[in-house]
Amino acid sequence: MRKASLLSVWAFLPALGACNRHQSTLAPFGEQADQVLSITIVLVVGAVVLALGLALLMRHAIRAPEGRLTHKGGMKMVLWLGGIGPSILLLALLLYALPAMRPRPVADADLRIGVDGEQFWWRVRYAPPGGAVVEAANELRLPVGRTVELSLRSPDVIHSFWVPGLAGKMDMIPGRTNRLVVRATKAGTYRGVCAEFCGLGHALMAFDVVAMEPAAFERWLTAQARPATVTASPGARLFASYGCSGCHSVRGVGPAAKIGPDLTHFGSRPTLAAGILPMTHGNIARFVREPGKTKPGVRMPAFPQMSAAEADQIASYLQGLK
Repeated sequence: MRKASLLSVWAFLPALGACNRHQSTLAPFGEQADQVLSITIVLVVGAVVLALGLALLMRHAIRAPEGRLTHKGGMKMVLWLGGIGPSILLLALLLYALPAMRPRPVADADLRIGVDGEQFWWRVRYAPPGGAVVEAANELRLPVGRTVELSLRSPDVIHSFWVPGLAGKMDMIPGRTNRLVVRATKAGTYRGVCAEFCGLGHALMAFDVVAMEPAAFERWLTAQARPATVTASPGARLFASYGCSGCHSVRGVGPAAKIGPDLTHFGSRPTLAAGILPMTHGNIARFVREPGKTKPGVRMPAFPQMSAAEADQIASYLQGLK
């Protein structure tokens, strides 16, 4: 009895792993994910019907009295229950699922967002119709109820863009642009990940997806388009003297740099290091000095010569970029 109970617990563990509503295909917040969930339920029901039919047929074959089933009756049973019946059911399931394969239409007035998977973070570019391009990092914001076309690319290795509650997975392949059309249906904060092994920091390459009401999204995008509010400080001077501005852009301060994430409004983000650390002063200072200890394989260099006091000053400067 105890062994049977343990087996039951192990059998339900995969289902329990899907209970996180922030990163679950069972808690959709996008039209495509909702459609995939509906198709999954229908296909599972169809599979259960086929399995039950097979079980009943086996039970009948085992328990039927000898000689009750003639050769002609057996051939009819095989034809209808083994051929025609399953074929009709499978055809119905196929016709039900095929419409989901149609490309989703995109109009000129729809929002377009470019997402680049890098080792090991996400570059995000918003291109609103008639507006200036806004670049951010490690966070994707979507207006609820509006069609958005995501242009997915990679400059280095194959990544895979996956937000379980929004849509299906799509690979990001160097030299190619893949397009994913999505529409968020529910406001909230969700989680996305890279679903293709891309190096040492693969498991630490996450990002937040924030679905917002359209008016709130427009206000946020307008604020993001403005230059950073920067005041002269020791941290700003240290940021420049250690060469950080050679990789990171802060709009309104110095030349544009495209190697690392844009830090223009860094202090307003909820996380750092591609969604794996909360945005605290201590986390920023530690990541600035020794990024490899937080994220193995990261391309950002370490600064062992930097003192703790200097790291604190740079962290204060970065937290003020809002």
